[in-house]
Parts: sequence; structure tokens; C-alpha cells
Amino acid sequence: MRQIASEAGVALGGIYNHFTGKDDLFATALFDYHPYRDILPALGKARGDSLEGFLRDAAVHIQDALGRRPDFLKLMFIEIVEFNGRHMPQLFDLIFPQAIGLLPRFLEAGGPLRPIPLPVVFRAFLGLFFSYFITELLLTDELRRSFPPDTLDQFVEIFLHGILAGERQPIDSAARAAGP
Repeated sequence: MRQIASEAGVALGGIYNHFTGKDDLFATALFDYHPYRDILPALGKARGDSLEGFLRDAAVHIQDALGRRPDFLKLMFIEIVEFNGRHMPQLFDLIFPQAIGLLPRFLEAGGPLRPIPLPVVFRAFLGLFFSYFITELLLTDELRRSFPPDTLDQFVEIFLHGILAGERQPIDSAARAAGP
């Protein structure tokens, strides 16, 4: 708390006038500055003539939103390492109802789907971005330049179709819509 007060240029007592301690201060920052406030509207802007087009457009919108928030991963790592994910249930309760409201748009886009529960698909889609952005943070500028400019699109391609070549298996969208 002393370091935070020093960085903020305020007296230590000034911080305690607003926060009970480090946990309270961090939770406030996590909830107030979490990029879901940018990501969910970005998903709402996604368009496409098919589910594949919709997801590709959603990926671009999410990448743009997260690109404006490079501090996001640091915030999440602090939550995981320093606070053992203690605030995640509250964050989930805050975000999930808003995110689930986007699922009808996902289903409206249509397309042949495998019978995978929608929450699992949503989680995998979010995982795509975590893996993309974490690896982006780990790459040097030189190594990053060695990747093609459409690397995010290739991540989406793997999400949609996997890495195996060949015919795609027919998919039952009714079973998928039923959920978990």
C-alpha cells in the first residue's frame, strides 16, 4: 500500500480513506477496469453472413478492444497469482449474464454445429484470445515479425476447423443448442 500511495502521489492515509486494504483496492481496479466493458460491446458489433463470418468478425473486434487494453493480462495475472483467483466468482457473476445475452446472436448466425454445449464453445472462444495475447506478450519483436499478418485469423481457423486436413464431420446444431 505504501508503494501504491507513493506512485499515486498521495499519503498512505488517503488511500485508506477510500479502501480497506490492498484486496479492496485491487478488486475495485479489477471490476472497474476489466476489459469486458470493451469486449462485450465489441462482440455486439460483430457481423457476418454465416457463423464462421460472424466469429471471424468477432475475433477482429475483440482483438481491437484488447489491443487498447494491454494492461488486461497483467491485471488477470495479478488476480491469479496474488489473489488466487478470489475475485473470479464475482467477476463471473457480473460478466456471464451479459455474455450469455450475446448467445442468440451467435445462434442466429447459424451453421452446422457439433453437439458441444454453448458455454464450452464460449469458453473455448475466449481461450483462443488468451492464448493469442499471452503468446504475443512472450514474443520478441523480431519473432513476432516472423509470423504472418493474418495470425489471428489462423487462430480462428483452428478454433473453427481444427488442425486436421480433410472433410469436416456433419454437425448436429439442435443438440448443441440444448446446452450442457
